[in-house]
Amino acid sequence: MAEAQQISWQQRLQAYYYLCRFDKPIGTELVLWPTLWALWIAAGETPSVKLIVVMVLGAVFMRAAGCAINDFADRKVDGHVARTKNRPLATGIIRPVEAVIVFAVLVAMSAGLLFFLPIATFYCSFGAVILAFIYPFMKRYTHLPQVFLGAAFSWSIPMAFTAVGHPLDFTCWLLYFGNLAWTVAYDTQYAITDRAYDLKIGVKSTAILFGRYDITIIALLQVFSIFLIGYALLREELLHPYGTIALTLVALDFVYQWTQIKDRDPQRCFKMFLHNRWVGIIIFSGIFIALL
Repeated sequence: MAEAQQISWQQRLQAYYYLCRFDKPIGTELVLWPTLWALWIAAGETPSVKLIVVMVLGAVFMRAAGCAINDFADRKVDGHVARTKNRPLATGIIRPVEAVIVFAVLVAMSAGLLFFLPIATFYCSFGAVILAFIYPFMKRYTHLPQVFLGAAFSWSIPMAFTAVGHPLDFTCWLLYFGNLAWTVAYDTQYAITDRAYDLKIGVKSTAILFGRYDITIIALLQVFSIFLIGYALLREELLHPYGTIALTLVALDFVYQWTQIKDRDPQRCFKMFLHNRWVGIIIFSGIFIALL
């Protein structure tokens, strides 16, 4: 195990880069696309460039902060999982306290963005910080850490609504819970890849909780997410025709995912987890075109 005190500043900077998962942008994308859905819907048109930049940076910073605190929480178990054994904290390249500092710095950077947003977004941001901090520890106490992740990833939706001065109405919460259901579905796909390791080390997940019903429940969550998001688009008169086209393509994508994960092959499950970026892009494209 490398000693943190003996590495160069270039190596430490690289370790921070990997700690924040900047080399793996999928997590940022999965936070960002729902943020943009909400931003465009709440604005009712293309938002200002300033607002887009602020919300994009917020998604990047908070996802990175979540990764840092996640690795801090998992520092004693990541070394036992093949996929995570080379993470900076697991190898000892950086110390646990450094991960906490990185988390705090990124949260502070995110807080700095709030000066460009309404006061309502400031109050709403406390929920984002709390969820980002507690999610990584939930896998020790509950089989539902994916639900907490979904709550954290979806919190950018009410923040986007407040950012444009829109009330947190029924449409907002339809999007929120629709995105939460989708997040639980794709993060359960992700958890299937680690299920064998998690069972050995005592880490909990929905993949373990759902057991042999995992693929069925993933499918039901995906259907539920389409229903809730579709209802939100219907309320905002965005469903016909572009929203319908987008959700039809998403439904076809989900069917494709089911065909790929039905045998629970870890590599295919992970590949389909990554494939969910297209779900976010497709839904955003439907909303964007509908509002032109």
